[in-house]
Amino acid sequence: MMQPTFSIIAPVFNERENLPALRERVSEVMNQTGEPWELILVDDGSKDGSTDIIRQMGKEDEHVRPVIFARNFGHQLAVTAGLDYSRGKAVVIIDSDLQDPPEVILDLIAKWREGYEVVYAVRAEREGETWFKMFTASLFYRIIYRITDVDIPLDTGDFRLLDRQVVNVMNSMRERHRFLRGMSAWVGFRQVGVAYKRRARMAGETKYPFKKMLRLALNAITGFSYFPLQVATYMGFISAGVSILAIPVVIIMRLMGDQAFLGQASTLISVLFLGGVQLISLGILGEYIGRIYDEVKGRPLYIVHDAPTNDSQPNQQE
Repeated sequence: MMQPTFSIIAPVFNERENLPALRERVSEVMNQTGEPWELILVDDGSKDGSTDIIRQMGKEDEHVRPVIFARNFGHQLAVTAGLDYSRGKAVVIIDSDLQDPPEVILDLIAKWREGYEVVYAVRAEREGETWFKMFTASLFYRIIYRITDVDIPLDTGDFRLLDRQVVNVMNSMRERHRFLRGMSAWVGFRQVGVAYKRRARMAGETKYPFKKMLRLALNAITGFSYFPLQVATYMGFISAGVSILAIPVVIIMRLMGDQAFLGQASTLISVLFLGGVQLISLGILGEYIGRIYDEVKGRPLYIVHDAPTNDSQPNQQE
C-alpha cells in the first residue's frame, strides 16, 4: 500500500458491536477523497472480543492497521499510540462508538485543504445524553477554559484533524498524564472549528463515566494551569488576614465582657478551619508532586503486544 495521505485513528475498548459499522462508514467516507488512507484501530486492552475482530479486519482490509496493547492504558494513551503509528499527511482522531459521525471527516479535510493545520469538531448539539452528562460536560469545558493557560475551544472533544507538522510536535511531547485536546491547542498553528451534531452511542456503554471525566479534568488542570497552587496560596493569605483582623476584635470584646469568646468553641473552629486549609494545600501539592514522580520514573507510555508488521516502529520522538 502506498504512503497514505490520511490516517484515521480510532481507540477501541470493548466496542465489538460498533467495529463493523465503523470500518464500513469510514471506508465510504474516505473513498470519496480519492486519496490513499489508513484506519488505525488501537485496541486498549478490550475484553469483549474486540481484539480478535480488529486482527481479522487487518487481514481482510489493507487499509486497517491494528495496534494491540498488552493491557488497558486508557483512551488518551491509545490515541497517543495512534499518533505514533500514523503515517498520513493529515491525521483524524475519532471515537469508535460512532457518536462522532465519520461523515464529518470530509468537512475537516475541506478546512485542512484551505490551509488550517488543526481542525477541531465543535459539538453544536448532543443527542441521547442525560441532562447530568450534558451539565457536567458543559461545566467541565467552561472551567477548563477559564483556568488553564491555553485557549481550549469550548464544547470540543478529541474529534479533530491534525496536520503532520502538528502531529510531529505532539509526538515529541511524551508527558504521561495527557490531555490531548489541550496539547493540540497549546502547539498553536492555524486552527479552526467545524460544528456538528454529536450522535447517540450506536451500541454498548460509555467508556467515560463521571469518575474518568473527573480524572481527565484533573489532568487538564494540572497539565496546563498553576491555578490550584495559586488557590492554596490565596487561602493561606485569606486565613492569615482573617486572623490578623480578628485579634483586635477579640481583645475588645473580651474586655467588654462578651461571653461568646470565653469558651473553646471559637478556638476549635479556628483550628479546624486552618487544619482544613493546610490539608487542602498539601493535597494540591501532592497531586503535582505525584505527576513529577511519574515523569521521573520514565516508564513507557504504553506497551504494544501486536503492531503492523510493515511498519513496526512507531513514528514517535523520544
